Amino acid sequence: MNLKQKIIDIIYKKGSITVAEYMEICIPYYYANNNPFGKQGDFITAPEISQIFGELIGAWLFNQWQNAGQSQAILCEAGPGRGTLMQDILRVTAKSNFYENIEVCLIENSQNLRELQKQNIKPPQISWHDSFASLPPKPLFLVANEFFDAMPIEQYLANGDERKITSINDEFEFVPQGEVVAEKSPISLAIMEQICTHIKQYGGAAVIIDYGYKNEVQKDTLQALKEHKFVSPLEYIGEADLTALVDFLPLADIAEKLGLKTHYKTQGEFLRGLGAELRAIALCKNASNSARETILSGLERLVSPQQMGELFKVLTITN
Repeated sequence: MNLKQKIIDIIYKKGSITVAEYMEICIPYYYANNNPFGKQGDFITAPEISQIFGELIGAWLFNQWQNAGQSQAILCEAGPGRGTLMQDILRVTAKSNFYENIEVCLIENSQNLRELQKQNIKPPQISWHDSFASLPPKPLFLVANEFFDAMPIEQYLANGDERKITSINDEFEFVPQGEVVAEKSPISLAIMEQICTHIKQYGGAAVIIDYGYKNEVQKDTLQALKEHKFVSPLEYIGEADLTALVDFLPLADIAEKLGLKTHYKTQGEFLRGLGAELRAIALCKNASNSARETILSGLERLVSPQQMGELFKVLTITN
């Protein structure tokens, strides 16, 4: 039985399913059965665009670890993809005592991606986890890049009804019809609670990067990408990347209620503040003309307001 038929059968029994239930079925299947990353896949993430991204994230995490007292700690990535970001973080910190004192923990549910990560990431100590609940009791230094956008959301209409999905003649439709005025992600809040509770108890810091918003009115942000093009979220079942914009306000609220400090910036502001332009200049010094072009176009894509610089936001959490 294919995935679409499986969902139709569930709808037949229940009458309809919520948007969150639909995402909970589709997203794990998608990551287990597709190779979504890179030019040949459905989307490209920041670490795949330029090494500058991972190097600066690594420098930020290293600095937070230094400020926290340089103890034995966890270096954790949520949703590591092919492992490109973690590779860059480890490379930029390899000659430091940080590298010798950290255990790499990867939050990953896809067995296929775990196998890929095992090939690409080879630090002294590494372990894989299904959730944050099983992390060791040590200070946590976390990066989550394009992780929360893949968390299931609930959608609500102006009259308070929750938007659902039904099947008519074996095609999916949203019901009831109407404009989405609010989105919530209870699973994102539960995960954020785990992260912040761990940091509050054992120390550490986190940097969360995703496309999203804070203090802005948002409507329907559910979207699907296939081969780098937007498609309907109700088509290409299990073959397209399903995501939604991240609401950073409730995530920041959880951290602040636990007494942690938060800072919220655009990706462009964050990377520029860490010296993205200076790093690009350094990389260009001994590069060929074509490599120099690649470095500068990658930087532009990461920090330009017209590209990822404004759309992507960064929330940092420190103890």
